[in-house]
Amino acid sequence: MRKVPQPKGKRLSRYIAVRVGLVLLLVALVVVIGVNLWLQHQPPTPDANTLHADILAGRSGAEVTFTGNVIGDPTDSGGHEHILVRDQVGDTLELDYNLSLGRRVPVHGGDSVVVHGQLYIDPAKVGVHCLHARTSRGCPEEGWIQFAGVTYS
Repeated sequence: MRKVPQPKGKRLSRYIAVRVGLVLLLVALVVVIGVNLWLQHQPPTPDANTLHADILAGRSGAEVTFTGNVIGDPTDSGGHEHILVRDQVGDTLELDYNLSLGRRVPVHGGDSVVVHGQLYIDPAKVGVHCLHARTSRGCPEEGWIQFAGVTYS
């Protein structure tokens, strides 16, 4: 049987340097992929100006995130909790929250909420629905309402 030749001297140094370089390249690639995935999973940030532009343009179906103040106490209708809110720009929106998919949001007039969902524009009102993590196929993204440090979805 023939012996496999082993690298010696400069060849051994070059061999080790190439191996270390490949390992460092692999580690850098894993870090870049990890940071990219982390950035993609950050929650959306409130943007009242984009919401207002979507309303003016009639973009029903747009995914929106905004901060709003509750106007009065919520009302119930057909298994849904309806919460009227006014955003920072002054738009009034109805939050259509399905009580069969999530627990009641304990808000009252004057409370501040952060909302993420799908904008709808009806002839009589503007609102946001798709406010749950588990909802119909017509809602492409999970929605939620944040109030007092708790997320309702």
